[in-house]
Amino acid sequence: MSSPPIALVRRPSPLLEQGLVTHIERAPVDVELALRQWSNYVEDLRLCKWTIIEVPAIDECPDGVFIEDTVVIYQRTAIITRPGNDLRKPEILDIEPVVAGAGCSVQRIVAPGTMDGGDVLKVGKTIYVGLGDRTNAEGIAQFAAIVEPLGATVITVPISKVLHLKSAVTALPNGTILGFEALVDDITIFPDFLAMPEESGAHVIVVGEKRLIMASDAPESAELLRDMGYLVIEANISEFIKLEGSVTCLSVRIR
Repeated sequence: MSSPPIALVRRPSPLLEQGLVTHIERAPVDVELALRQWSNYVEDLRLCKWTIIEVPAIDECPDGVFIEDTVVIYQRTAIITRPGNDLRKPEILDIEPVVAGAGCSVQRIVAPGTMDGGDVLKVGKTIYVGLGDRTNAEGIAQFAAIVEPLGATVITVPISKVLHLKSAVTALPNGTILGFEALVDDITIFPDFLAMPEESGAHVIVVGEKRLIMASDAPESAELLRDMGYLVIEANISEFIKLEGSVTCLSVRIR
């Protein structure tokens, strides 16, 4: 019998409202509301039978809650990233012992390479990696050298309209790429692309064979996915969206 999947999460910093913003206008963040939203998101994962591991908080880093950017998991190999913004580099502290304790072997992206986990979209054995402000070509080359011997094919995706690749596209279990077309530089890179009617409709995490979590501000997209046979759990993450966050970046899923 397989062990239950694991979700790594990190509690929001009291300094959350100071989080970085690059492609959208800054809006006031309600930190207390954000903490409640984060707790509800974690509870959604727990109710979907995921084992929750809370990585030690890093209160001095406003963006620390976006834990996805610190590590990428592929076939139980954990690649500790090297965030593209210097203010976020301390966030990788405390990640290695947690992923090692979860049974992963550990590799690292090292200087001059940079990589944010939000730029990495895994679709079966194909891994799309966004090349933009946070992830550079050297980081992608180092990443490919780690995962290609494990059977993966790495495809570089230039991005210019969003912070991270997964700000524009994610994937369904069958490999269909969900995207918000206005934010995708070149949809022809993806063999099976489905345009979503709302920006947050492009952001899903797969938490079961036919079960998804997505933000609650994309009702048309949720209905579309339900019509396709998916059970959609809608999470209110309004305060994190104000910081260019999405449902993907609030956890690291280890299957």
